[in-house]
Amino acid sequence: MFEPVIAPSASLLGLLQRGRGDGQLHALAADRHEAITALEECVTNDPRADWQVENRSLYYARLFMELEAPLSGLEQHLHATEDVFEPDESRTGLALAVLGHLAAYGRRDALDLLRGYVAVGTNWAWALDELALRDDDRSLLSLAPSVLGRFPADPQGDAGLRAAIRAAYEPRPWRLWAAHHPRIAAASEQSPFDLWQRQMNRGGITPGWSTTDVLAWADQAEPGGSAERRAAAAARCLAAVVRPEDRQTVLEAARTGSPGARTAALRYLVDQQDPDAAELIEAAAADIDERVVDAALSVLGRMRGPAALAHARRWADPATGGADSALGEVAVQLLADAGDPADGPLVVDGLRQWISVRGVTGAGLGTLVDGVGRLAAAGAVPALRHVYGEAGSSELRGRAARALAVTDPHFGRGIAVECLWDCEEATRELAARHVTTTGDVRVLERLRRLAADPAEEAELHAVIRGRLTGH
Repeated sequence: MFEPVIAPSASLLGLLQRGRGDGQLHALAADRHEAITALEECVTNDPRADWQVENRSLYYARLFMELEAPLSGLEQHLHATEDVFEPDESRTGLALAVLGHLAAYGRRDALDLLRGYVAVGTNWAWALDELALRDDDRSLLSLAPSVLGRFPADPQGDAGLRAAIRAAYEPRPWRLWAAHHPRIAAASEQSPFDLWQRQMNRGGITPGWSTTDVLAWADQAEPGGSAERRAAAAARCLAAVVRPEDRQTVLEAARTGSPGARTAALRYLVDQQDPDAAELIEAAAADIDERVVDAALSVLGRMRGPAALAHARRWADPATGGADSALGEVAVQLLADAGDPADGPLVVDGLRQWISVRGVTGAGLGTLVDGVGRLAAAGAVPALRHVYGEAGSSELRGRAARALAVTDPHFGRGIAVECLWDCEEATRELAARHVTTTGDVRVLERLRRLAADPAEEAELHAVIRGRLTGH
């Protein structure tokens, strides 16, 4: 994943890049040319750090409709020379998804752009998936020759064709084509057998069935493999093979073993809620080997139970541990996940400390945001509002909104109103549940529009119907 360049949150471009509801509202009030320029910048330079957990396509498509914006900028982007030299689907995926929504809204020019890109574009498979949901059978059938022409009639081409069929998110076009093109029909029949054969032919080293064998296996590097995944697998194996008399062997591996064995042993001891696990984690977190430190911190988050929480409180408390240490930070996250309401102040302090040092970035921030919400820690409201406004990730912003819904008494009349225009469906649903429907004329109008929009999920429609009818 890459870190995109995000404009300041107070600017129109920054709001649109973040997918905030205020972005749509500001764009509609701004100069139309300025708004379209900012919109095209967002769609042609995807602002998301992780497109798998952040939504933008429907948000941008709606703004294209509201602004009656032309698609010339998207057309230039799709057919630029970079499409050949930069084939990664992340370059064009967002634009194609926006076109898919526009086609669903009845924009014929979007449908034509998708059809043309299927014929000549590098990321044609994504465009085909978009068309599969919106285009008619006749038009889809007309695309078959250009797609089939991408795969030479030789063994390598046939293998590529089978892989494309297997990878298709929407199978409808391939099923249509199979009835008219024997080569596609044959590839469709063979594709499941290719998958079965790959699964049957998996290689790799497997451990022996003793405690020492498993610990040794945990240290055997495999080309291209993940040390963390191997340690997790070894810990699962240990759960099956460790006998009572093997405990000292496991404890010794957790105390002084090489990194792979030490990680597996620590993870096994934590999963078994061994009474010595906390002491061994604390020692590993102070090791000079960064791999051991990382392993200790990763398994700490798996600890549960009263004893584990007692250790976490000691590590997280500045008076006894040090929340500014790596061990203290992870301990705060454990309290955020599994602590009691009395742990709220420690988690709030951890959230403030995180923001002051790292800003609104980093994987651990979401855990702290969720934690203050779970613990209903009202003292976190200013920090949560900051995360909501500044986060580049719409997924993180949604988590902040959920936390604010249970900690901020003004949420229904404030941030919830903006959230009705948010890019994330889950955030719009949250807003629909909590927004105050009196005092702001925009709210009821927006709820009615969302309720009438077929692009919204059934869950959101149900929530809005309940709010509008009083049920």
